Amino acid sequence: MKEKKIAVLIPCYNEAVTIEKVIKDYQKVLPDADIYVYDNNSTDGTDKIAKKAGAIVRYEYRQGKGNVIRTMFREIDADCYLMIDGDDTYPAENAKEMCDLVLSGRADMVIGDRLSSTYFSENKRPFHNFGNRIVRWLINHLFKNKIKDIMTGYRAFSKEFVKGFPVLSKGFEIETEMTIHAVDKNFKLVEIPVDYRDRPEGSVSKLNTYSDGFKVLKMIATLFKEYKPFYFFGIVAILFLIIALIFGIPVVIEYFKTGLVPRFPTLIVSCIFVVLSMLFWITGIILEVIVKKHKQLYELYLNLRSNNNDK
Repeated sequence: MKEKKIAVLIPCYNEAVTIEKVIKDYQKVLPDADIYVYDNNSTDGTDKIAKKAGAIVRYEYRQGKGNVIRTMFREIDADCYLMIDGDDTYPAENAKEMCDLVLSGRADMVIGDRLSSTYFSENKRPFHNFGNRIVRWLINHLFKNKIKDIMTGYRAFSKEFVKGFPVLSKGFEIETEMTIHAVDKNFKLVEIPVDYRDRPEGSVSKLNTYSDGFKVLKMIATLFKEYKPFYFFGIVAILFLIIALIFGIPVVIEYFKTGLVPRFPTLIVSCIFVVLSMLFWITGIILEVIVKKHKQLYELYLNLRSNNNDK
């Protein structure tokens, strides 16, 4: 039987302080794995340190974690992909368990759940903690799931997931996109609690609490519109209908009392909002049919890919 290949993926931007330790740690627990470090325009010699430590170093010159992950997924061929950050915040002890879940077919994505363990006590940035809670609440309510850690960078993937995942994100919102895609396409998800430790002294986070947080929220709204168009446009339709009623009901009441319509502009505005409400509702129905057809085609794609791999 062909030996299963594991690829450890480490996207890096200025992680000279920690990258050597990260590589060494994962070499110990996964001695047969290929460890790839993709340098994203580092200026502190991260790539040289990674090469010396024994990693396969490649480069992605488009800035942003999403761009790095897109290139990794395209270029690397393996049976299991383990994605980690290069900042030494995730323990290597969980790596083998995560890979075993994928290689045994029990999971297409294994999520290293920080939020159920030490994240909130270790992370010294309160707005990051608040943002994680907000994102988790939104995803689980909008997409009807119970995932505990949406934005963790510690994950293992099957080949089917990696080669069929259309990466749209350019930056740190990539983890949110991965999670929503996996939930929407009914991939097998498994979460395991992992310890989280804050960055060591001298290591600086590249995540901007406000700008990157806004990008994540924007990504959630965009994916909600694209994956759940009937609900998205239905909400917009209801809001427009409420506005129409607010403007229109007083005019109708006045008409029944006096037989006159003295405020024609208000009536016209109300009618416009009713028409817009109907248009949004119909748009949602049409797009929902298209999304359902896309899901059917995606399932056929996965079946064909699986059959080709078996030959």
